[in-house]
Amino acid sequence: MKVLDLHCHEGHVFEGWFASEDDFQSQNQRGLVQCPWCGDSSISKRLSAPRLNLGAKPPAVPSAKPAAAPGGQESVALPPALQAAWLELARKIAANTEDVGNRFADEARRMHHGETEERAIRGQATPDEAAQLLDEGIAVLPLPLPAAAKETLH
Repeated sequence: MKVLDLHCHEGHVFEGWFASEDDFQSQNQRGLVQCPWCGDSSISKRLSAPRLNLGAKPPAVPSAKPAAAPGGQESVALPPALQAAWLELARKIAANTEDVGNRFADEARRMHHGETEERAIRGQATPDEAAQLLDEGIAVLPLPLPAAAKETLH
């Protein structure tokens, strides 16, 4: 088993486990390796060295330099513990909500007006749709869920 330190073009850092170097290269070339935070499939290996746990303090992890995200927003790599906590929370949200896709605004309105039973939903809405829902008194929260949160672990 080969454990690789990987990163995407947005600067997110994560770990990948592969049977071999060839396995990583093959999966990466086919676009199967994706960032669990943003879904980017432009993945590169970071320099890494074998680490033996001899009871010493873990080595300091250098923080990643912020990268420009699409739309001019700045993207900052999160510390690994925070990444793991965010992914766990995102998986819980995905597991306990119904994905209504691009019908989100319509479904939220139907629940708000009592036309259908209230339940926890998630989906996609345009910024204009979200603003209209808020103007109508319907509470919505933009929450980008990484693709990895929506899939089951193998």
